[in-house]
Amino acid sequence: MRKEIIYIVTPLMALLFQSCQIEKKAKSGDQNNAASSKEQLVFNTTEWDSSGIFSLSIPRTGRYQIILEGLNQLEDTAWIEDHIENKDDRQYNISGNILFSKEKLGKIDGAPLRKGEHLLRIHNQHLDSIKSIEFKLLQTINQNDCTLVQKMNGENWHLVWQDEFEKDGLVDSNKWTYNIGNWGWGNNELQYYTLKNLRNARQEDGNLIIEAHRQKESTNKWTSARLTTQGKFSFLQGRVEFRAKVPLGRGTWAAGWLLGSNYADELSWPYCGEIDVLECVGYEIDSLGNGKNHASCHTPAFYFKKNNHITGEIELDSMNTKFHNYAIEWYENRIEAYLDNEHYYTYDKTANELEWPFEQAQSIIINLAVGGGWGGIKGVDPTMDSQQYILDYIRVYEKR
Repeated sequence: MRKEIIYIVTPLMALLFQSCQIEKKAKSGDQNNAASSKEQLVFNTTEWDSSGIFSLSIPRTGRYQIILEGLNQLEDTAWIEDHIENKDDRQYNISGNILFSKEKLGKIDGAPLRKGEHLLRIHNQHLDSIKSIEFKLLQTINQNDCTLVQKMNGENWHLVWQDEFEKDGLVDSNKWTYNIGNWGWGNNELQYYTLKNLRNARQEDGNLIIEAHRQKESTNKWTSARLTTQGKFSFLQGRVEFRAKVPLGRGTWAAGWLLGSNYADELSWPYCGEIDVLECVGYEIDSLGNGKNHASCHTPAFYFKKNNHITGEIELDSMNTKFHNYAIEWYENRIEAYLDNEHYYTYDKTANELEWPFEQAQSIIINLAVGGGWGGIKGVDPTMDSQQYILDYIRVYEKR
């Protein structure tokens, strides 16, 4: 059964936005900015034990470049594991495979590291082939933002936050920051997420276009964009709506989702909570644009690495040629997903904080990935050079 929704826009939205902007001016730090040269060199070591374990002291939470220098002429690969003594017995791969040699430094960008002491491990069959490991801060992760708490006790939906993408050019820096890097993003993805690159993310003709491009020098290297409100705005409850067209190319993975605003590094997840509103993989969409959308909640009790996460899916047509409304309604004790106002999914596990981490605010993320553990499970179309993910708007409502 389709649900009729009444939307009402009032001056309250402008007042809330204005008050958040006044608050933001008093805060320092911006994820859009690269780290200063004084901050960049964090750690350079040639010291690790026979198992590849070494310690690291991180001065600022952020995304880091990892640089490996080799001792041999032949190329070798290694990857870096963080939090090797974690309580969940997980492997936190923060680098993906890094290719390096004596002649060519191995570099990977975007590894998330939390401020504090870390115990890490180098995974490599020939540890004596590595001369040094260096970490450079590329981008701070600012967890201080303006949290909008929505009322949920009325009959009608009232708009409290929006981005209509009306101005051409870069996105509004008062609302969005860019995640950058190519470390695999926890899913072995292929793309490098760029910073302020109009080729990968631009406002144009009233839409936001996120565009993935294959790099000419490689068949498996791509650029794309990932935007987040973290450090700007976070949201607690309400209705969040993405109006979008998604690409149909095999290997694409378009997403509009929410992530706990206290995310600092991979150890944060899934304790910070995740709500997937729009999640579409290209291999499920046929040439006519008929395919599926998936909605999911990831929590410490139920998440995909445990193979027990609770998800819903719905079929739809014209996914790449017609705008559809992808939405969730987040209540005190449940989360419901809607596609063009048709309800198809509910998450209502609230026994404890492991089942329900959604007492804390969430940030919005929009991104287009290529490949990865799900998007690339059937490979990437070798004839594909670019794909577009187009958003008409993103809106947040409260009920009163």
